Amino acid sequence: MLGAMQDWPLRVSTLIDHAAKYHGNRPIVGRSAEGPYVETTWAGVHAAAKKVAQALNHLGYGSGDAIGVMAWNTPRHMEVWYGVSGCGAILHTLNPRLFSEQLEYIINHAGDRVVMVEPDLVKVLEPLVPQLGTVEKWVVLTERANMPQTTLPDAIAYDELLAMADGDYEWATGDENDPCGLCYTSGTTGNPKGVLYSHRSNVMHALFASTPDCIPISSTDVVMPVVPLFHANGWGLAYTCALNGAAMVMPGRDMTAPGLYEMLEKGVTLTAAVPTIWLGMLQHLRQNKLSFSTLKRVVIGGSSCPRAVIEAFQLDYGAQVIHAWGMTETSPLGSVCSFKPEVASLGAAEKLDVQTSVGHPPYGVDLRITDDAGEELPWDGKHQGKLWIRGYGVVKRYHRMEKDAAEPGTQWFDTGDVATMDPNAYVRITDRSKDVIKSGGEWISSIDLENAAVAHPQVAEAAAIGVPHPKWDERPVLCIVGVNGARPPKEEILALVGEHFAKWQIPDDVIYMDELPHTATGKISKLELRKKLNGLGYVHPEAA
Repeated sequence: MLGAMQDWPLRVSTLIDHAAKYHGNRPIVGRSAEGPYVETTWAGVHAAAKKVAQALNHLGYGSGDAIGVMAWNTPRHMEVWYGVSGCGAILHTLNPRLFSEQLEYIINHAGDRVVMVEPDLVKVLEPLVPQLGTVEKWVVLTERANMPQTTLPDAIAYDELLAMADGDYEWATGDENDPCGLCYTSGTTGNPKGVLYSHRSNVMHALFASTPDCIPISSTDVVMPVVPLFHANGWGLAYTCALNGAAMVMPGRDMTAPGLYEMLEKGVTLTAAVPTIWLGMLQHLRQNKLSFSTLKRVVIGGSSCPRAVIEAFQLDYGAQVIHAWGMTETSPLGSVCSFKPEVASLGAAEKLDVQTSVGHPPYGVDLRITDDAGEELPWDGKHQGKLWIRGYGVVKRYHRMEKDAAEPGTQWFDTGDVATMDPNAYVRITDRSKDVIKSGGEWISSIDLENAAVAHPQVAEAAAIGVPHPKWDERPVLCIVGVNGARPPKEEILALVGEHFAKWQIPDDVIYMDELPHTATGKISKLELRKKLNGLGYVHPEAA
């Protein structure tokens, strides 16, 4: 026997339909890729998204096809966001900050048949064209009159794509478990891994993310996602805002503190970004004696947020900080630091202590911590262990991988983080089981850095670690043991590393050592290396 309720698949097109029908006049505004300020509404996004979907179908693209999109946070990106998934295709967000080898790999691995790209980013993709075997069509996200000179083959402008459709279109139908979006992890060892979201997982994530103890968003809010839509599914904000009918302000490509402040002053009540952004914003506010007119809440994730930042936003600028944690593999929210009654009753200083944790899991997320033997550890805020997660927004298997990423049967996924949980289920990330360096919310692989450095003929051994940095949270440095005591010039080593990494991933310093500490199994001990550097009094030059 089955339940006698209507068959209503959870597809993301229902989110934009709801926003357009019941919140159609709510504004979606922001900077365009070309620079000028543009305005639309949920009804306008809905109408343009239908044209995107219809045009893609007209060109022969639809069910199961991957469509790559390299775009800033703009109103136009929202049209593409819903249009691609609305035609049955898979929205594959592309991060322009990745090194070219990574971009080449993920576009080919995803099998992107179409790539849509901002006009100022065509230069990022042009050198890759000969190596991209699956891309058949290029769309530049601008009007024909503003098309840049480009070697992208047979590229058309966005308005030319829309001209192929009249908007009289019914969204593609199908199962709620059909693939909908695709994001690749980056910075871990080996090749990036694809996380293939379903319509169901995205809608369910939007629902639980909107609950009062998570990140409550209502139709009275004006939300500005500073976190890029290509970063960990845009933290789900493109979906949660549509679900709740919230207005949106899209900052475009200008991520400077003055540029963001200008956009925040357009009525924004809630915004979200990594700590690096807010460190720069605080400096801008203080130097120019500014304040916020409407901002009430700031969501901070991507890396640990310093207590001083939380304190400054709340005490000096009247904006509540919501500290959160998640991963590309978790859609991404895994925990949010909202106040349970046990915390709400604490004093101000004790509350701030709690806010430096990443909070507790919302409905739809299940967490545990274990020791190396797999035994669960107590929630006492002291025992540290592996952090595991499962839920309907958590990856089961990476894209095109045969083996499940989560444990078969139990569905527990190893986050790669080490954490504690207190009696109220508040999680505190204490370390990473893999020594991946996190700079400004972006991941950098320590092993890949080491392998690149060791390619230098005078480098016998290398270890890359992150050291604290006042702006970027942490920055990579290389510890080098030279062949027969040699000290090859830092410039040579960093230039060699730079051949394989984006500029922002290149280490800031090279430290010469006589030997590196090793474990009993012969591996470099990063823990002991950090202790050694601390003992030597080493600090990042910009933190000195």
